[in-house]
Amino acid sequence: MHTVSFRVNGERRTVDVPATTTLLELLRERLHLTGAKEGCGIGECGACTVLLDGAPVTACLVLAVEVDGCSIETIEGETHDGRLSALQQAFIDAGAIQCGFCTPGMIMSARALLARSPNPSDEEIVEAIAGNLCRCTGYESVIAAVHLAIDRSKGDDR
Repeated sequence: MHTVSFRVNGERRTVDVPATTTLLELLRERLHLTGAKEGCGIGECGACTVLLDGAPVTACLVLAVEVDGCSIETIEGETHDGRLSALQQAFIDAGAIQCGFCTPGMIMSARALLARSPNPSDEEIVEAIAGNLCRCTGYESVIAAVHLAIDRSKGDDR
């Protein structure tokens, strides 16, 4: 067992985990943060995307012991005081969700993009979500959702 200390959605956590536990398993099974999903288990679909020190990662490929001292943001951290973030609401309003399986990973990838580029081009959005597969909506509505969130967030940090 290894002791790992980290921040998740701003909250300090310390857990003991076996060396083979993935970040996704830690989040879902130990911390009960079930927004990130296991789709493929090999880092290809992006359904398990979370932010690790601000960068999008596929949690199925990161070992939990690697996050010691790090900051993790999950889709659960997008909601504040019971209210959806502008990005989450924009995904709903732009029809960028259907079954919802890929949505948390898409939103986290978009969140990382917006943190580094507050007014991205369509091409930058496409590149940012390239690791997130969606079988339902297609990607035009996701691009529209990111732009809608930007428009709604003018003057607001979320």
